[in-house]
Amino acid sequence: VQLQASGGGSVRPGGSLQLSCIASGRTFRGYNMAWFRQAPGKERDFVARISWNTGIPYVDDSVKGRFTISRDSVKNTVSLRMTSLQPEDTGVYYCAATDGGSSIRSYDYELWGQGTQVTVSS
Repeated sequence: VQLQASGGGSVRPGGSLQLSCIASGRTFRGYNMAWFRQAPGKERDFVARISWNTGIPYVDDSVKGRFTISRDSVKNTVSLRMTSLQPEDTGVYYCAATDGGSSIRSYDYELWGQGTQVTVSS
């Protein structure tokens, strides 16, 4: 069972990026998938989650209107579309999965990808 995150990079403020998380090794039916981010010296913070079964998303207020989470059950992929990026969005972005119900707490997620770096700077 593996989560593989990709799509990070360096952009200027106002730019966009799309992150992808490919899930392999099992079906994630019944799971909730999420993105978290961690800035240097700070805790890992919730960004967005989505129900694998229903596709219903939930995003943190800090990114609402700018970030969109989606999932493709055929490709076994969860994506995070990020627009209007700001320097405070800089950090390592992690995808995660849990079968324990919807949550915004990192310690509720059992499976983690390796992280992908997002840097927003002028």
